[in-house]
Amino acid sequence: MEERVFTVDELAAFDGKDGKPAYIAHNGKVYDVSGSWMWENGEHQDEHSAGIDLTDDIDFAPHNDYVLENFPVVGTLEG
Repeated sequence: MEERVFTVDELAAFDGKDGKPAYIAHNGKVYDVSGSWMWENGEHQDEHSAGIDLTDDIDFAPHNDYVLENFPVVGTLEG
């Protein structure tokens, strides 16, 4: 199966609200975080929303990007 390439606008549609999947991007990869209770309704710790690129924000998180290894990669972010 060919890997999907998301634009920023396409990624924004996957905000985890109204039953939609919750996707986030980091370092060019797009991850499906829908299965995590930490991303319920597309919100993470009242700090972050799904549907965006969190590459810069992860530097300020209490964890490293290793946590993303637990989530499926669903594509790449264009650009």
